[in-house]
Amino acid sequence: MTLTNGTNAAEDEQVSIDVMDGIGLLTLNRPRQINALTRGMVKTLTDQLEQWRGDPAVGIVVLRGAGERGFCAGGDILAFHTAITTGKQHEFLSFLAEEFRLDGLIAAYPKPVLAYMDGVCMGGGVGLAGHAGIRIVTPRSAIAMPETRIGYSPDVGGTHLLGLAPGRLGEHLALTASTMGAGDAIHAGFADFCISEDSFEDVLAALPDLIGLPANEVAVALEILHGTPAPDARLVAEAVWIDEAYAADDVSAILERLDASPFPGAATAATAVRGNSPLSTQTALRAVRAARDEAHLPSALARELRVADYLMKHPDLPEGIRAQIIDKDRTPRWSPADPADVDQQEIAAAIAAG
Repeated sequence: MTLTNGTNAAEDEQVSIDVMDGIGLLTLNRPRQINALTRGMVKTLTDQLEQWRGDPAVGIVVLRGAGERGFCAGGDILAFHTAITTGKQHEFLSFLAEEFRLDGLIAAYPKPVLAYMDGVCMGGGVGLAGHAGIRIVTPRSAIAMPETRIGYSPDVGGTHLLGLAPGRLGEHLALTASTMGAGDAIHAGFADFCISEDSFEDVLAALPDLIGLPANEVAVALEILHGTPAPDARLVAEAVWIDEAYAADDVSAILERLDASPFPGAATAATAVRGNSPLSTQTALRAVRAARDEAHLPSALARELRVADYLMKHPDLPEGIRAQIIDKDRTPRWSPADPADVDQQEIAAAIAAG
């Protein structure tokens, strides 16, 4: 079954909308930007999900991205930079609130939502897909919460997912901004199963027969019908040093443990953490641990919005975007430059305020 000729199609828009055989298909349609989210896309997705909530013509919702590069590269980082450098932080914070509400809507949706995370899925893309009831990856999936590279902290419910990851894997992924392949994403709890890149149309064809089943049963059926072994989960073998190092109290102590570890992966991790914003890594560490303690997505989203407001007021965020996205010199000048010099009381206040 191909869902390209269904009703309510809007192929020239940033989100294409189709309905056929009981399946509502939402396609992010900015392939040149790897489907990076705009405010208009967030509104369209939210409005359509609300419309389909009580529509008997739609039994299952599918999220996918247009083009060959990926599902969604995240939010519009250049718009983020413009907002925080022109005194419009509150406007962008309002957009983030809308985006977070969409992520929560997907998580609590009364009908199964299937997210197809082929290719790149990062940041805001994880917010859409990671909270869906059926999360599919392929051997070429690349999934990450890379925010600490730009002076920010995982959001869109990312701290919730990271907090639920096995052991201390969530802290490792947040502080290093590492990218996961399909096997690691499944192991970390960001995805459910893997299919080959050419099996998506077969998955769509199977869905009408599964309407009426809960999401977990749909996922089991699809994995049986079309699942394929995922690439090896590399992080499983790294758990020994990850769990030991990232159990330390703060980033400085974590780096000491990574430096002392005999495992090669620990040295690589230490280099990655040192390259990211000290303010962001200290903030992300606390946010992930707070999310783990609560294990409650709405609370994590509310906390992430407070953290976003806090980090927007610091110079690391515009500097990180400049270095990584605009000038691409990859040499951000972090302030402070050492995790030991970060004001932990400020971070604690942003984390705890409610």
